[in-house]
Amino acid sequence: MDQSTRTWWHELNTWEPESALAFYGRTLGWEFEDAELPDGSEYWIASKEGAPVGGVFGLKDPDYNGIPSHWMTYMAVPDIAHAERATVHAGGEVMRPATHIAGVGQLAVVSDASGALIGLIQPESGHALAQTLPH
Repeated sequence: MDQSTRTWWHELNTWEPESALAFYGRTLGWEFEDAELPDGSEYWIASKEGAPVGGVFGLKDPDYNGIPSHWMTYMAVPDIAHAERATVHAGGEVMRPATHIAGVGQLAVVSDASGALIGLIQPESGHALAQTLPH
């Protein structure tokens, strides 16, 4: 993998966020902080020993009807708009266009040419990971 793309964030998308918070709190010792998404959806940042380790997103009808609970991996990219265009050009599809998450960056969900989903993130400029991406 080249240095411009790194695994950066893991997110649990679940129909039962409260159960997930209790489960991962007990089994992994994670602590959670509420964070509201720009569309008003609930989101929780998971931390271990003060360091963020991932997030929990609550799936709701009708937008996510039929989608099972799952973990999503996000890959860091230096330019999310370019990555979305490249996805389409390469035969993939933008499933959820980029949206800004304060303190995190721009996130999008795309599928590759075979239909497999992957998340993309352009970290905010002040985030430590942003310093590792080419400009």
